[in-house]
Amino acid sequence: MIGLLSDSRGDLDALEAGYALLAERGVRRFYFLGGRYADVEAWLARRSSQARGGRAYSDSDFLSDVSAWLTTNTETRRPGAFEEDGVQSDGEAQVQAMRARFSTTPERDCLQYLDGSVPRKLMEMVGTTLCCIVHNKNDLNRDDLTNASLFIHGASREPAVVQIGPRFFITPGALAGAAEQTCGLIDTQDGVARFIGLRLDGTVVVEPTDLVASRRIPGVKLTVR
Repeated sequence: MIGLLSDSRGDLDALEAGYALLAERGVRRFYFLGGRYADVEAWLARRSSQARGGRAYSDSDFLSDVSAWLTTNTETRRPGAFEEDGVQSDGEAQVQAMRARFSTTPERDCLQYLDGSVPRKLMEMVGTTLCCIVHNKNDLNRDDLTNASLFIHGASREPAVVQIGPRFFITPGALAGAAEQTCGLIDTQDGVARFIGLRLDGTVVVEPTDLVASRRIPGVKLTVR
């Protein structure tokens, strides 16, 4: 399963709540769609500080982080590498593991959007479907629309699924700055991708929706500005 989080706008508590809700449902892979690109790192830094008991970051912490990163990025993991996978873990290794689970896209008004080394859009496989991930769907171009059939975006105040011809446009809504704080997940466990929209209290606001085009709808075009 894949968790969708977007538009936290500096609300790290909402990001924490969204992550906890989705992780409790079995999600281990997350797409963060911007809305403040730096929030994921700020949230992970807060988690790291909490794991250290709030004390200052030291040279020994740095060496521990490097060791944890090397360990969690090898096929052979030491015992106790992942607390969330049902095994005991030290806090820093857990934070490093969480970082590796996130793919993040920038919004237009952040510095990372202007950084050529940071991709504005990501292409990933969701099951057997090529997916394009972006904060603002107006950044999509003709090549994106030709190559992918599933589009996940932020910059929306509520979760939704929109089908246009054979393409699906999905948004989890916003973690902050909207009437309801929401997130989403894509369930691919039985081979059919389904989107579910959730409030942070766990209430389902978008019922499971299959992301499979049953037929091509003629004459429907998407205008991208």
